[in-house]
Amino acid sequence: MKKNFYIDYPQEHFEGHAHRYRCAFCKQETTKINGRLEGHLPDCEYRLLLEKAGFECNTSKFRSNLDTTDEED
Repeated sequence: MKKNFYIDYPQEHFEGHAHRYRCAFCKQETTKINGRLEGHLPDCEYRLLLEKAGFECNTSKFRSNLDTTDEED
């Protein structure tokens, strides 16, 4: 099984930051997770629970273009 986005994990605030959150289990920042199951660390309790329930990581090589936004053509 696959979901389009995996956003139902418990989150917590970064101390001193108004709009930064991270997974309560693996402590990965939500912007790094980006709604993907494989964005969580391999030993994350949330990820392991969903994988055990039959959900799959996206095996395609998703590449965000955020790192190239300042490049000129």
